[in-house]
This record gives sequence, structure tokens and C-alpha cells, in this order.
Amino acid sequence: MPALLDGLVDDAAVFPPGSAALPDALAAHRRHRNAWYADLVGPLLVPASTVAAGELTGLVDPAEGLVVGVIGDTGVGSLPFALSFLAPDGVTARQVEVAVARRGEDPLPGIAELLRVVDSLPDVEAVYAELPLTFGLMGALDALAAARADGVPVAAKFRTGGLAAELFPTPAELAAVICACRDRDLPFKLTAGLHQAVRHLDPETGFTHHGYANALAATLAAAEGDGVGRVAELLTVADPRPLLERTTGRLDAPRPLWVGFGSCSILEPLTDLIRLGLVNGGYDA
Repeated sequence: MPALLDGLVDDAAVFPPGSAALPDALAAHRRHRNAWYADLVGPLLVPASTVAAGELTGLVDPAEGLVVGVIGDTGVGSLPFALSFLAPDGVTARQVEVAVARRGEDPLPGIAELLRVVDSLPDVEAVYAELPLTFGLMGALDALAAARADGVPVAAKFRTGGLAAELFPTPAELAAVICACRDRDLPFKLTAGLHQAVRHLDPETGFTHHGYANALAATLAAAEGDGVGRVAELLTVADPRPLLERTTGRLDAPRPLWVGFGSCSILEPLTDLIRLGLVNGGYDA
């Protein structure tokens, strides 16, 4: 697996639209972690509500060393309580992700609350504050960058799709956010809507989805100093060729800035990456 794609896809099997049952998601995740493409796969993402309900208990052998990412669906304040349920099952939370504001709300109070609880999150390597791409965004990025400079393992997370048109940022909006993170040396995650490698129209919903190959090429361009206009152009194209021009010569280098995204399917993005020639191999799962 090329270094550029290491850990690109977190396993979000239990989340919509896949909505797999937890036992099925765990079984599939174990297969992914033992497959030839294991380096592509990040942790299994589980809701904090599922963890706090003890639903992992009995499904995990404490000796297997399961690593998960916890999605704070019950809010910032409940995260320490939810994570307290993991240790007895031998499960480690590598990362925590939580929305700190709704659209139109000032994100700074939510960030302040999140920073207060970070020290109560044992063994967590990264904390992602999900920010709406609306009011107060740049101030929120400044706050996260300042906390990161002080040694707090916090970064940003942005929604790139969902069940409503307003949840899909335009290429110009997403490009501005990527460049803003670049300017602050701030890592970020993306979530929702990244169902195919290349930008496309979903005929069922009428929504135009961002592609993860577009996001990868755009992030590389930003990291190399390109401006918002060029980054937006790469997010807009529906032809994979300019995306491959940006990526194929950089496969051996670590991925800058963009931590990755969650997908309810691992094999679908893997298939797309093989078709694009960014990954060589065949399935064993």
C-alpha cells in the first residue's frame, strides 16, 4: 500500500448508509486488518452511545487489541464516561471525533469545552473537532491551531455531504478550508458524502458529491503552495487524469494535512483506487 494512502479510510461500517450490525462490522473489520490492504484501513468507528451502552462487551477478546475511533454522538461532556467502558474490554480509542457546534452557532464555546475534557480521554492520540462551514469558522481554526501548538492533540473535521444540499460545501468553500488549514499547519478529517473517488452526480438525490481522489489531489496542491483557485479547480473536475497527475508521482511520500475519511465500505474505495492505478493488488477479503 503506497505511503500516500496509509490509513486513508476509517471503517465506518456501523454508520449510514451501510448501518451494519456491530457484530458483523467487527467481523469484517478483523478481515480488513488482516488483508493485504490493511495499511489503507484506519480504526473501526463506533458511536459513543454504543460504547457507553456496553455493546462491545462480549464481542471483543481483550487479547486482540482492538483499536477504535469514538464518534461523540452524545456530546462533548459525555466522552470521558463513554471511554471508561473500553478498558475492561481491552479496547483502545485511538481517536475521538465530536461536533462542537451546529450550523450558525459560534464554535468557540464547544471548542473550549472539548479542550477541558481532553486530559480525561486516556490513550487518545487525536481529537477531531467537527466544525460547521459557517459562522466563526476561521476563529475556530485559530483556536485549534493555538491549542495544537501548546501540545494538545486536537485537529479539525469537516462535513462534506449528508442528507441535505446545504451539507455539501462548494468546491470554493472546501478549497478555502483546506488552504486555511494549510496556513495554520492544522490536520483535518472529512466526513460524509465521499462515496466515489471522482466528483459525481448522484442520480437518486440530485446532489453532486465530492470525490476522495479530488480531495487528495487538492490537498497535495495546497500543501505545495497552490492558492484557493487552483485547489478549487481540482475539487471540481470529474476527469481523473488531472487528479492522477497530482498523485502518482507522490505515492511514496506521507500524505500531508488530510488525515482521511470514514466509509461504510472499505472495499468500494479500495476498488476505485485499484481502477485508478493508485493501488496494485487483488482481493483476499
